[in-house]
Amino acid sequence: MAKVLIVYYSRTGNTEKMAHAVAEGVKLVKDVVVDVKKVEQATLDDLLNADGIIIGSPTYYGQMAGKIKTLFDESVKIHGKLSGKVGAAFTSSGGTACGAETTIISILEAMLVHGMIVQGRAHEKHYGATAVGRPREEDMEICKDLGKRTAELVLKIRK
Repeated sequence: MAKVLIVYYSRTGNTEKMAHAVAEGVKLVKDVVVDVKKVEQATLDDLLNADGIIIGSPTYYGQMAGKIKTLFDESVKIHGKLSGKVGAAFTSSGGTACGAETTIISILEAMLVHGMIVQGRAHEKHYGATAVGRPREEDMEICKDLGKRTAELVLKIRK
């Protein structure tokens, strides 16, 4: 079985709701299991044991939250060992034009430095799933789609 790890930080609960919607999408794919963890609970071993890693963070000044950044900073200890794993990202923000895309890109940049393969989307929300404030049903569907597409890519890569 392939494994997808979802790590998130959520202060208001919006990013947490999105994380669980992403997990629902992963669960739609046969032969893939999902583990959802708050960033405070995630370990470097969790990252090493996953085939796919999806990170969620609120948008803070157009960047990932400090606790997510701390996990990436700690991951220097395993640098090179995440190479070839599939990565994706999602974020919630307080409004439009608040830096959602740059937040996702900050997460994806860290994944790319690790040599990870990033899951994009050809249609809207190219970089990952986003929501403004409380996620709407449409946002939750895009989260599910992100989880499903990432899990499918994990299986393709494993073959």
